[in-house]
Amino acid sequence: MDISIHNSSGEIISKVRLSDSVFKIKPNDDVIFRAVMSENTNSRQGTSSTKTRSEVSGGGKKPWKQKGRGAARAGTIRSPLWKGGGITHGPKPKNYKYDLPKKMKQLARRSVLSQRIKDKQIIVVDELKFDTPKTKNFLKLMISLGINDKKVAFFPEKNTDVVFKSARNLPNVTIVVSKNASTYDLLDAEVLLFDKEGIKALNKQLEV
Repeated sequence: MDISIHNSSGEIISKVRLSDSVFKIKPNDDVIFRAVMSENTNSRQGTSSTKTRSEVSGGGKKPWKQKGRGAARAGTIRSPLWKGGGITHGPKPKNYKYDLPKKMKQLARRSVLSQRIKDKQIIVVDELKFDTPKTKNFLKLMISLGINDKKVAFFPEKNTDVVFKSARNLPNVTIVVSKNASTYDLLDAEVLLFDKEGIKALNKQLEV
């Protein structure tokens, strides 16, 4: 299949051929769900931790004798009932890793791209040539494409300093190198904006 390429003024100047196996398949919603769950779960650190009564320092001596004080029995000042004592059933470090086979991850991304291109939510621009990093340059491009009021994910082939610094102050724009785009990255925007080389690189990576 072919997709149009726009210049910085928003005009169509040419087309680029993309693989039907990447951009024209039947989306698999179950695999998309599993991929997003895997990506979000794997981003969890799982480092929360509290100390039990056996890990809290001190408390080796019995606070007072067993009988005769008229008070409740106490064996250690590190009991969970005491201030400064251990924590009962508190969080401990946990591994949340949820792996998916590589083919399922790729299928998820192909499914999202196929749905996005069907919904006309993918725009491809020619090479971005900014002389200096200025926010107004990137904003001008978005205005010419009619997407300045939408949440945009930009996927260039390479994330150059000039392009990154031109877009980083725009609250509705995120930049991810196209080859590193995850399933969540492809879903978490209203419009997917690629440069010509970026979409070709992703097409080559996912082609079967």
